[in-house]
Order: sequence, then structure tokens, then C-alpha cells
Amino acid sequence: MVGRIPPYGHDVFVLSHYARDPLPMDGGTTFHFVTDGLPAALDAARSAAHGGDVRLGGGVATVREAVAAGLVDELHLAFAPVLLGTGEGLFTGNWAEDRYRVAETQQGEGAVHVRLLRS
Repeated sequence: MVGRIPPYGHDVFVLSHYARDPLPMDGGTTFHFVTDGLPAALDAARSAAHGGDVRLGGGVATVREAVAAGLVDELHLAFAPVLLGTGEGLFTGNWAEDRYRVAETQQGEGAVHVRLLRS
């Protein structure tokens, strides 16, 4: 995000543990903070998308919850050689092995991008 103009240009729904007023930004983006969990955030995003696609961005726990619920058709993962600490393992338990296939890989500047599609 550069200054007050994020690159989205539409409403963004952020899962949060803390209630907060919506944060409007220049360029048509408003961040809405949802404390009722993933289903509530997805319902709000779907309503705002008016039948268009909805993108989910988040950490490991959010992605795994959405995949387990069958809500994810496509995953875009960016792998960068940065040591961040122990964290959570995304592929623990091989959850993606029988549900997704690699559709595309691309070497970017500083990261490898992998696109997975639901099988």
C-alpha cells in the first residue's frame, strides 16, 4: 500500500479479534473489520462482490479453515527465501495432496509463485 491509496479499489473485509470502525481509503477501498469469523467475512465479501469473484488473503489458519470448508477453488502461494521463525506449516497433514493440483509455477523476483487448482 502506498500512502492512502491501496491497490484494491473495492471493499476489503478483514478478520479481526478487535471491533473497529470501517477505514475508508482513497481510490475506492474501504477496510471493514469482521469479528464474527470466516463465514461472516465471506458472506459480507460475496454481498459486496455482487456475483463476482471473492479473494481470500490470510495466514495459515485462515487458509486451512477455508480449504477444509471447501470454499477455495484456487490457491496462489508465493514462496520467498526469508526466515520468519517457526510459524505454522501450511501443508501439515498433506491436506492439499488429493484436493488440489499444480496448475502453474512462475519464478518471480525474490519469490516462486505456485497456483493450485481444486481437482
